[in-house]
Amino acid sequence: MSVKIFETPEVQDFLKLACGLENPAGNPRAKQIVHRIVSDLFKAIDDLNITSDEYWAAVAYLNRLGTSNEAGLLSPGLGFDRYMDMRMDAEDEALGVDTGTPRTIEGPLYVSGAPVEHGYARLDDGSDADGHTLVMHGIVRGADGAPLPGAKVEVWHCNTKGFYSHFDPTGEQAPFNMRRTIIADAEGRYRFRSIVPHGYGCPPDGPTQALLNLLGRHGNRPAHIHFFVSADGHRKLTTQINIDGDPLLNDDFAYATREGLVPAVVERTDEASIKANGLTGPFAEIEFDLKLSALVDGEDNQIVDRPRLVGA
Repeated sequence: MSVKIFETPEVQDFLKLACGLENPAGNPRAKQIVHRIVSDLFKAIDDLNITSDEYWAAVAYLNRLGTSNEAGLLSPGLGFDRYMDMRMDAEDEALGVDTGTPRTIEGPLYVSGAPVEHGYARLDDGSDADGHTLVMHGIVRGADGAPLPGAKVEVWHCNTKGFYSHFDPTGEQAPFNMRRTIIADAEGRYRFRSIVPHGYGCPPDGPTQALLNLLGRHGNRPAHIHFFVSADGHRKLTTQINIDGDPLLNDDFAYATREGLVPAVVERTDEASIKANGLTGPFAEIEFDLKLSALVDGEDNQIVDRPRLVGA
């Protein structure tokens, strides 16, 4: 039997009590948010006739999600990260902001404190035997299109097994492998050598994939490389490029693929290119300029403050 009690005065008064709306102590903003979320969940229980068994299964799932440290993985999988980007895009459009390089999701695997290099960096340490050499380079440009000397380019990506240093369950990677901060040179150029990353999937036995299975969805990502880009007088850019040709390029479980973020990958096999890059064999090359956007009324109105791992 299904009953409807959400709209009753008793339940509405109870929601105010449970969320502290009638209590002068506490944080008004937290109360506002919690009241809305709890109200929506109460109404969902009413509308969908959610049973006690289903409710407590959800509580157990949330406990498992937290124990597995996968909340940051489920968030993009359910589209929350992309939705926050969509809201920021809409805000920029309303303000008439020229956004430059498209933003896209950060993901949960950034680590602060990566070694700093100037102009050029080697990201990988050569330990990935299956790695195909990659050279990526470009110019960081400001909102006016001019190069930005001294711009900071933070870059990170996974290895050929789909694992990131600091999060590698095999323990094979050294700290900050495939992670660097590059300071653009006097002409605004950045350049790095690494290996072409592979795509990866959610842990197959983890809670994120368990929920995706119920939704009839896979939990895989195409190969990609993450960036934070910042410079004085500009908003910080959070973005990532996808590796062209990946079979999941337009089927990313995290919804991070965007037009303008799939640069060409050129295979270089000629001796002149190999020697010019100080290499001994064929390599893949990506050229990709990064354009920042101007501050809004002197402020970075879309900077994201969130918990992030600090590397030793």
